[in-house]
Amino acid sequence: MPENQDKSKPIEITAHELPLHCPMPDAPLWARHPRVFLDVTKEGQATCPYCGAKYVFTGELPKGHH
Repeated sequence: MPENQDKSKPIEITAHELPLHCPMPDAPLWARHPRVFLDVTKEGQATCPYCGAKYVFTGELPKGHH
C-alpha cells in the first residue's frame, strides 16, 4: 500500500495482483504486519484482519477462478 494511501478508500485489485496478500509488497516498513492472504475473488472484496485495509476486485477474473 502506498505510503499516502487513504485507508478509508478501498484498494483496487486486478487479476495481475492475485493471489492477494496484505501487506502489499510496496507497503512502507511502518505498515508491515504478518502476511495474510485474502480472497477478493469470492465476494469481490476483502478486508485485512490485521490493519483493516479494504480491497476490491476490479476487472475480469482469471480463468479457473469461479
